[in-house]
Amino acid sequence: MGKRIMDKNELKKLAKKHTFAICAYKESEYLEDCIKSLLNQTIQTNYLIVTSTPNKYIKTLAKKYGIPCYVRKGKSDIQDDWNFAYNQSKTELVTIAHQDDLYEPEYVKYILDSYDKRILMYNTDYTPYKNGVDASDSNSKIKRVLKFFTKYKFFARFRFFKVMSLAFGNSINCPSVTYNKKLLGDTVFTSELKFGLDWDTFLKIARKKGISLYIPHKLVKYRIHDDATTKKFILDNKRQEEDMTMFCKVWPRWVARLIMKFYIKSYDTYD
Repeated sequence: MGKRIMDKNELKKLAKKHTFAICAYKESEYLEDCIKSLLNQTIQTNYLIVTSTPNKYIKTLAKKYGIPCYVRKGKSDIQDDWNFAYNQSKTELVTIAHQDDLYEPEYVKYILDSYDKRILMYNTDYTPYKNGVDASDSNSKIKRVLKFFTKYKFFARFRFFKVMSLAFGNSINCPSVTYNKKLLGDTVFTSELKFGLDWDTFLKIARKKGISLYIPHKLVKYRIHDDATTKKFILDNKRQEEDMTMFCKVWPRWVARLIMKFYIKSYDTYD
């Protein structure tokens, strides 16, 4: 017998448990498009904006769309900003939305339709989005293969399958993740890494008791552009250094070096 699909009234009631926390930084030309994609969800939920770089542009958009805006004091830092966004969300479920990206109208519907109190985090498939059009690359296809077993709750509760889905690279698209605060508690990001903090966080969660569920639907458009943080880390070789650190958290160093020789080819996505 298959999983029962919730009706719209059930989903609307459950939506009260979810928040989109939008991380806004400086004056991104993509922020308004991100906001519009979130407000265009088939199931409406809760919304807030957080920033550590307050300015008129962000405040104007927050006012325009009636979204509360919270300012974190102190120097901008990805991990501190994400934790601030996570903790400003008062609901059980929170999705930290990245200002560059777009969310398909049924993102919330698919997350809530998969709701289970045992699930630590949910992650969905995504579409690379480059120069204003949907793109495709071998990386996203490989990631789907790596996460294959975790789309089934039966397998997604076992540490082996959860860790192995992350053992050959970061297979999870960070903006697509929804976290369960009841199970994960406060301050979910506790990595010493700057670029690989999301991968490190997902690995830590994978090693916890509970389910890390993959929803195999393309529900996020992941924007690839020259100002992306990922590209900056590639150019200064910081990504390569931190990726090696992550592989060593799963494999002996000699195996990590071997995997790294192939994994570095994934950086071509940002060329």
